[in-house]
Amino acid sequence: MKFIKTKLKDAFIIDVEQRQDHRGFFARTFCAREFAAHGLKPVVAQGNLSFNYKKGTVRGMHYQIAPAREVKLIRCTQGAIYDVIIDMRPDSPTFLEHIGVELTAENRRALYVPAMCAHGYQTLVDNTEVVYQVSGFYAPNHERGLRYDDPTFSIAWPLPVSEISQKDMAWCLFQSFFIGVKS
Repeated sequence: MKFIKTKLKDAFIIDVEQRQDHRGFFARTFCAREFAAHGLKPVVAQGNLSFNYKKGTVRGMHYQIAPAREVKLIRCTQGAIYDVIIDMRPDSPTFLEHIGVELTAENRRALYVPAMCAHGYQTLVDNTEVVYQVSGFYAPNHERGLRYDDPTFSIAWPLPVSEISQKDMAWCLFQSFFIGVKS
């Protein structure tokens, strides 16, 4: 695997290294030793699968607070997504910054999302499937979220939003609940 640093502290793009022969290829997608060697949390407590019918669908921006903080490893296994993470760690040098990465079935990239980073994505094509490896168990009482269209972050989603849940539309704007933070 190739670990590519992003501008966000502790967030990595992970590319597979294919070993090809006449049958196709083989590639490692996760190795606890390699993750630990890069200072990443190699624990997987839960695996999740998301399927999305329509391009333009947005899911997110979600994160979990203490004591249920979770790290995520996101991979698109069918179709394509624009995956976004926002650093919500007040003590981080990249607090409130975000990145967007295109993950597709063809590029086989993964995105490592550190704990306390809000995560969401937009599907770029119909019938898109996303697989998550998560370090902790889902704890609804510790879930938080941000609006996908929050002006504090000005995320440049590649497509108009075609579908979004009522729950994701109902998250508060950042400035309405975080007063006095650096912006």
